[in-house]
Amino acid sequence: MPLRGIVREQSEIREGSENCSRKVREGVQMRHLGKSHIVPEQPSSSSFPVPIEQSRWASLPPELLLDIIQRVEASETSWPSRRDVVACASVCRSWRMITKEVVRTPEQCGWITFPISLKQPGPRDTPIQCFIKRERATSTFRLYLGLSPALSGNLSKLLLTAKRFRRAMSTEFIVSLVPDDFSRASNNYIGKLRSNFLGTKFSIYDSQPPHDPKLPTSRSKRRIHLKQVSPSKTPTNYTVAAVAYELNVLRTRGPRRMRCTMHSIPVAAVEEGGTAPTPTEFKDCINEHHSSTSICEGKKPVIECPKPQESMAPLVLKNKAPRWHEQLQCWCLNFKGRVTVASVKNFQLVAAVETSENVSAAEQERVILQFGKIGKDIFTMDYRYPLSAFQAFAICLSSFDTKPACE
Repeated sequence: MPLRGIVREQSEIREGSENCSRKVREGVQMRHLGKSHIVPEQPSSSSFPVPIEQSRWASLPPELLLDIIQRVEASETSWPSRRDVVACASVCRSWRMITKEVVRTPEQCGWITFPISLKQPGPRDTPIQCFIKRERATSTFRLYLGLSPALSGNLSKLLLTAKRFRRAMSTEFIVSLVPDDFSRASNNYIGKLRSNFLGTKFSIYDSQPPHDPKLPTSRSKRRIHLKQVSPSKTPTNYTVAAVAYELNVLRTRGPRRMRCTMHSIPVAAVEEGGTAPTPTEFKDCINEHHSSTSICEGKKPVIECPKPQESMAPLVLKNKAPRWHEQLQCWCLNFKGRVTVASVKNFQLVAAVETSENVSAAEQERVILQFGKIGKDIFTMDYRYPLSAFQAFAICLSSFDTKPACE
């Protein structure tokens, strides 16, 4: 039976279980109809277990199941056909565990499969090519996996969505897994980007704690009022990076100058034999720091958001210096055909390392992240190790904010 038949069978089992649960709930409501107008609480999922593990597909020998998933994973190397790999992980618990063991990280295989892949470093050799579509009317920015809208068309895979919120003293970009949910108390919340008043300095916050256990957490001055979110879900943000744009006091011509300090990535990651932090799963840290909530009399309760301490030298990224083209009369960078429209937003980032650090000259010239314009409201974004898709997307979002003092 093909994979679609397997998934179809599991869907029918789920629908049958849901219908059974619905009938039980309706019976409970009818018994209490004359006593109260309050709808009884929904029964927990544990009261009506879904009999997925009893299906014939759950009882396959582990050796045979491993061979099946390996074949599927090796044959489907691009979206949308790679959704078959995700379908294997949704069959049952045993399929999910083996699929997680078979599927490798983007650093190892160069493919994005599960949502956690967006928090893992990209490949070392060839960059992952994406593009960003800006919607001015709704102030949203969507990150797609693919070369460009013209080449990928409807086959483009939506990775992340960000929405800009202008505050009185700052601007925030909320990053989500879906295009219609930007609540920080939601499970779709990935992180955010926050600017200062002038739009020259940005902080990147991650919803997940640093993966490296050597990076302890401390309290930052950034606070979130509890009235902004659900009382039962308290979001915790971790500062993972900072982006700073240099002020253009003399109003000289040229691209913007920026430096990115990656607090969650040590500079040793780009050294020979170095590794970058690679999370393997999303942690439920909504209420992890609920006990640290400080409540003062006469004041609203607030939560202080921890951020990593700089216990080790962080990786710093800088602009790759452009060259002045006499014939074109503009600053030029070699984007290898990925950027076609001149813009002050275009940039390439390389590692800024000291001479005392063990980083080769070739690694210092290697472009880690490049971003540029190819059409109206269409931009390309190519990233590689040690950045993740979320970190690269957040850095590129900082280029969309207004910066009159930097141009």
